[in-house]
Amino acid sequence: MGRDPARFRDEIYGWDAVTLARALVGAVLVVRGAGGVVIETEAYGRDDPASHSFRGETARNRTMFGPAGHAYVYRSYGIHLCLNVVARRGEAVLIRAIDPLVGVEVMAERRGAGPLCSGPGRLAQALGVTLADDGAAFDGGDFAITLPEGAVPLVAGPRVGISKAVEVPWRFGLRGAAGVSRRFQG
Repeated sequence: MGRDPARFRDEIYGWDAVTLARALVGAVLVVRGAGGVVIETEAYGRDDPASHSFRGETARNRTMFGPAGHAYVYRSYGIHLCLNVVARRGEAVLIRAIDPLVGVEVMAERRGAGPLCSGPGRLAQALGVTLADDGAAFDGGDFAITLPEGAVPLVAGPRVGISKAVEVPWRFGLRGAAGVSRRFQG
C-alpha cells in the first residue's frame, strides 16, 4: 500500500528545497484527476539568487513564504505557468516533468501535438493548472502527491532556463527517464 497523499504536507514539514526536490522524483503527482510520476524537479532555496524569494516576500511570491506542501504557481516570461511545491519558508521545488499515467487523454486535449509533460510550461498546461491554483494544498483533494516508498535512482545537474546561479546542481531527475525537459550530462 502506498503512502497517504493527505499526509504529504505533514511528511515534508521543515524540509529544505533540495531535500524535497530529491524526494519528489518518483512521486505520483495528480491534479484534478490527471497526472503521473515526477521525473524531473528543480530546487530553489531562500538564499538562492535564482529564486523568486531571494529579495524577500512580495505579492507575486507570497505563497513561497506560506506553509509547506502548497502549490506556488506563477507565470514565466509572461507566457507559461509553472507549478512548484513549497518546501520550508521561502523555498520551493519546480516540477519540470512527469511521466503521464492518469488522465492522459485529457492532458493530450489540453496540450495538442508535441511533448505532453516535458518542461514546466507543458506540464502545467497538460494538468490544467491556472493562476487561481496558487496556494492550493497538496492534501489529496484536487492536488495530491504520494511520495515513493523507497529510494529511486537519481541523476543531478545544473538548473536550466535561468540566468543566475546556473552552475548550482539542484536539478534532479529519474535515472533513465526519457521525458525530462533537458537531458542530464553523464
